[in-house]
Amino acid sequence: MAVQESHEQQAHQQPCARVDDGITRVFQLLGKRWTGLIVAVLLERPVHFAELRRAIPGISERMLSDRLTELATAGLVVREVDEGPPLRVAYRLTTAGAALEASLGELRTWAGVYLAEDGRCPEEFRT
Repeated sequence: MAVQESHEQQAHQQPCARVDDGITRVFQLLGKRWTGLIVAVLLERPVHFAELRRAIPGISERMLSDRLTELATAGLVVREVDEGPPLRVAYRLTTAGAALEASLGELRTWAGVYLAEDGRCPEEFRT
């Protein structure tokens, strides 16, 4: 108990570090609902809009369109139009977007260990 109190006392004495600007920017973009899932699907290959929507259960057409626009504006996704017929639109990751593969892979590995299917950390890791 004395060790825990000592850690708590130290925590209150030292100022908390301010969050890094880079981390803030990452989560402002990728922390939005659906965005990470869209990137994860596009890591596999370029995908047409309808196929992308089917790959992400629960996302509306409007939300998918909005998130793709945000990703394109950020320079992570490119919209490619095939004049057809029929007209088809595909989306692919840019070099910058594809560079997220390693980071998302690390998050996938972390989730496999530290997040149960119910979204909670198993008891043995709650120390």
